[in-house]
Amino acid sequence: MRHASPQANADPAEARRAWGLESPALGVSLAGSHDPAQLRRHREWVALAESLGLHSVWLPEMHFTPGACSAPLIELAGYAATTERLRFGTTSLLLPLHPPEQIAAEIAALDRLSRGRLLLGLGRGFNKRMLAAFDVPAARKRDRFDAALERIFALWREGNATGSALATHQRPHPPLAVAAFGPKGLAQAARHGLPYLASPVESLAQIEENQARHREQLLDPRRPALSIVMRTVFVSDRQEEIDRALEAVRREMAWRRSAGVPDAVRRAFDAPLDERIVFGSAEAVTERLVRDRTRLGIDLLIARSQLADVAHDALERSLDRLAREIWPAVVAATC
Repeated sequence: MRHASPQANADPAEARRAWGLESPALGVSLAGSHDPAQLRRHREWVALAESLGLHSVWLPEMHFTPGACSAPLIELAGYAATTERLRFGTTSLLLPLHPPEQIAAEIAALDRLSRGRLLLGLGRGFNKRMLAAFDVPAARKRDRFDAALERIFALWREGNATGSALATHQRPHPPLAVAAFGPKGLAQAARHGLPYLASPVESLAQIEENQARHREQLLDPRRPALSIVMRTVFVSDRQEEIDRALEAVRREMAWRRSAGVPDAVRRAFDAPLDERIVFGSAEAVTERLVRDRTRLGIDLLIARSQLADVAHDALERSLDRLAREIWPAVVAATC
């Protein structure tokens, strides 16, 4: 039988404190950096997030695709060194791809470097080309995830007991969540006692269904799990900017779907686009997020705010308004 995370027995208030969620919080996700111009722009985004008082900045792990981030812990280490307050997270650190000894050491090092500002969303990966490149049989990825996670827990326990290089700053380890789409991934997250991190491509109905399925399988279903939700958000009063952003998302979704995805992901792509994105004026976005937070009980909203072919200044204005005007109004209306 698989063991739960050492943090699984924390009560809801303690779990929120571990995540730095004394009140509903707002984070932002970025894509990978592949050239000096992108890296410079991402540093500007991180500085903006810090100045706006955001909760966290997040990176995914992905390989062999446009905008992929192949080494999120390394990129986050650079950002952590230039900030004081921001937390940093991975939306999908793909455990089956890595030796657990290596990833445990890298996570511990980054947790110490950031003085306990690290958060971890974990995943298995579903792209067949990527899994084959890392010599991971698709049918074995969940077993490898479980084995890696249990080995990592053991290494951290030993490191924390002995004060070795595997010791983490946060005890017993940095907060963990699991990015999951289908029933098997949700069951795996619940079995380890870890929150479910909802993807930006999932519809509201799919997230609601997955939250219920995850909650039913927790060791103690009476304790509500954290609600961590990613959404693609764009705020503008200019219809031409909104239209450009919509077209960018449509192109991206069409490309992702054509690349081949599991049934649960395909089901998400089949949902109406407005079920998966939050676009519009400040008033419209506020109303929508109030409804979404009421429906999903969102503790942490991770806004995906970078869109291809949309002017950089328009994206920055959108994040600024989301942080300064919209999210405070959402929290005031729903707490």
